[in-house]
This record gives sequence, C-alpha cells and structure tokens, in this order.
Amino acid sequence: MPIVKNVSRAVSQLLQRSGCGCGISIVPVRCIGVSPRQVASDASFHSVSFSESDHPRVLITGGLGQLGVGLAKLLRKRFGKNNVILSDIRKPADNVFHSGPFIYSDILDYKNLREIVVNNRITWLFHYSALLSAVGEANVPLARAVNITGLHNVLDIAAEHNLRLFVPSTIGAFGPTSPRDPTPDLCIQRPRTIYGVSKVHAELMGEYYHYRYGLDFRCLRYPGVISADSQPGGGTTDYAVQIFHDAIKTGKFQCNLKPDTRLPMMYIDDCLKATLEVMEAPAEALSMRTYNISAMSFTPEELAQEVQKHVPELQVTYNVDAVRQAIADSWPMNFDDSNARRDWGWKHDYDLPELVSTMFSFLGSDSRIAQAN
Repeated sequence: MPIVKNVSRAVSQLLQRSGCGCGISIVPVRCIGVSPRQVASDASFHSVSFSESDHPRVLITGGLGQLGVGLAKLLRKRFGKNNVILSDIRKPADNVFHSGPFIYSDILDYKNLREIVVNNRITWLFHYSALLSAVGEANVPLARAVNITGLHNVLDIAAEHNLRLFVPSTIGAFGPTSPRDPTPDLCIQRPRTIYGVSKVHAELMGEYYHYRYGLDFRCLRYPGVISADSQPGGGTTDYAVQIFHDAIKTGKFQCNLKPDTRLPMMYIDDCLKATLEVMEAPAEALSMRTYNISAMSFTPEELAQEVQKHVPELQVTYNVDAVRQAIADSWPMNFDDSNARRDWGWKHDYDLPELVSTMFSFLGSDSRIAQAN
C-alpha cells in the first residue's frame, strides 16, 4: 500500500480518538514530509472544485461576528441561499438561523471542521473566527488558541481539499516601527498585541502555503469597520460604532481614545464588497496575496463633528483607556491601498459624510434624530 494511504489512514484513526474532556479537541499530528495537497490527491473522498459547479460552496467560520452575517447575506444573493453556510460556536438569533444554512463549528476541533468541509463539498472558506485586539489582550492564551491554532487547522484543511481561502487581516498587523502615514502593503511589521501578532502570522503562513502547496490564499488588511447592525465586539476602533448608539439612546458619548487619534476606517458595505471582489478576482491579476484596503481616515473629534450635524445636542467627552490608546498609537493613520486599486479595481463608495448619514438612516428612527433633521 502506498505510503500516502498509510499516512491518511493513520490520521483518520487518530482523528477518531482525538477528543478530550475539556471540550476542545486535540489538534492531530500532521503528516511529516507529506504536503496537504499530496494527501488530498490520494484520499478516498472527493471535494468538488469551483470549476466543477456553477457556484462556489461557501463556509464562513466565526460567522456570528460583525462581518459574517452581512457577508453571508451578500454571498447568498450572488450564489444562492443554500450554497453559503454560516458557522459559529454560539447560538444564532432566530432571524439569522432562518435566513440560510447554519452549522455548529469549532475551529479548534480539527475533525469536526474537516467533516463539515467534506460533507458539504465546500470550495470557498472565509475564516472570521478570531479574538479582537482589546479582548485578546485580556485573555492571551485564548487568543493564541483561537487566532493561531485555529488558523493552522483551517490552513491544513484548505490545502488538503483545494479550497479558495480568505483570511482577514487588520491595521493591527502593524506596529510602532511601521510607517504610519501612509502605511504601504510591504513594510516593517512589529505589532505589540497578540491580535496583531496572530494576524501577521496568518498573512505569512497563508502566503507560505500558497507558494509551498499552491493554496489559493487571499487576504485583506481591514481598517476599522463600522456597521449599524452589530454591537461593538471588543476592538480598539469600536468607538466609531458606539458613538451612533449613544447619540440615539442618551445624547451623550464618552470616547476611550484621544480626540486627535487618526485611524483608517471603512463602512461595512465597502468592506464586504472588497472581500467579494478580491475572492472573485482572477488569480493572474493578483500581484500579492495580502492587500491593504481603505476608504477614509478620521479622528474621534472629526467623527463627532459629523455626527453632531445630525444630533446637534450630542455631548462628547473623553476618558482615555490607556490600553486601547497604546494600541491605536501603534497602528497606521492612513493605509496605502494603491495596489488593490490597481490590481483588481478596488474602489470605495463611502466617505465620512456618507458613512454617518447611512448609519443614521439605519439607526435613526428616534425622535432626537427626527427633530435634528
């Protein structure tokens, strides 16, 4: 029997007994000296590639976060409701559960994730499972497990089954020694958060798997992402979402960053559009595998002034959180995304005035907004 079959059988047997009582499965030993693609080519299962079907079969991990639900909605409109599977370890809201396929998936459970990919004939995988910056600093061991070990599981499965893999990166992948205004695609990256370190690791590992195994890895460095249909999730840029909720609910907002802290930002629709565009771009159009994308750059003070055009009585105060401020001070002030605009035609739709107006059009049914307008 060929050695690859022996290895594949051994891995399968190991996977069957890899669970442990702590609720997290032990990551199985990989095949030393045998690439994921070699194993896949001789395995007993068959994974349908994108070229063999009219539409990709999509899995989104960490799908109940800020971006996953919106991405699923966009992809289902394009590829069909049943071709896009949301997954997470949390219970979805009723409207999310009934909007399309949802499945439990723990990215630390290698066997479970592998079964989902095989059983559902997945061809595209969007890997959104991660602990964000401030939350990650509060629980480094958990962030290391989710953001790094989880990534390794996803990379191996994607390479083994010839998936097109998208992993988001972030402005947090840069550090205080990186050029900040603007920050190019390629420069020194020395982040000082576990979130940022894990994202640099993801960028490099994804690019390594592309060059070593031919994995179709694609990555965008997101700026701060602002959306109306999700609550802040522990990120340093979450003030830019919280201000809208507080303006409507109380008319008072306390910012945890200094008023002149400039960071690149983006409305969620632009972010989702860019994600789909880079995934659909022809491989030959991509001069790199990790791109900056951006739309605007503003400070808390500039955002507050624009918000006050809609809610003039909004009171803004500043109570600086030292941890978040230190994180923000190590991040880019502006992104250079010229390579994305050149290679695959990236172009944003929302600048700051459009962003604020759109946020209030979703959130602003309150009488305070109606009176202001």
